[in-house]
Amino acid sequence: MNGDVPTTRNETPNGGEPDGVLAEVVRILTGVVGEEFLQDVEIGPETAFTGALALESIEFADLAGRLRARFGDRADLPALVAGLDLEELLGLTVGDLADHVTDPPAGAPQSAGAPQSAGAAR
Repeated sequence: MNGDVPTTRNETPNGGEPDGVLAEVVRILTGVVGEEFLQDVEIGPETAFTGALALESIEFADLAGRLRARFGDRADLPALVAGLDLEELLGLTVGDLADHVTDPPAGAPQSAGAPQSAGAAR
């Protein structure tokens, strides 16, 4: 795990503003794939997970864990992808993920400051 990526704070940067969340998602994603891999790739809201990033399943799982540790239960990546059909899944972008964290679906936990149980973050 990259020491530069906090995994225990739950507050949302910039009070939950989409640009702040996007920047944090990009930072976490960079920690997952490594800066060396991203030397020729610029990550932005339109960057697709299946495109230039080509995340492996283990990296996707790592990303999910880091997002949940950072943003709490409202960053539920498995729930996000479970609700997508194949075409939507293949088109999933970094911006889509940031939007999901900023504005989770109805019924998802909204509190960013809720304490995490010791086993919730891996």
